[in-house]
Amino acid sequence: MIIVFDECGQGAAEYILLFGGVIVIAIATLLIYTEYIKTTNPLNVATDLNNVRESVNSG
Repeated sequence: MIIVFDECGQGAAEYILLFGGVIVIAIATLLIYTEYIKTTNPLNVATDLNNVRESVNSG
């Protein structure tokens, strides 16, 4: 009967389920936007730097 009323691990189980849900949503989002991520190059520093320089020189 002691095991039935023991609720010490309930909070940990709820956190595990919460983080598991967040991870599943993050993976689903990455799978949906895979093609967009592949075609976009967010680390194109040379082009960004040239755009900043042109903006500063023209303004």
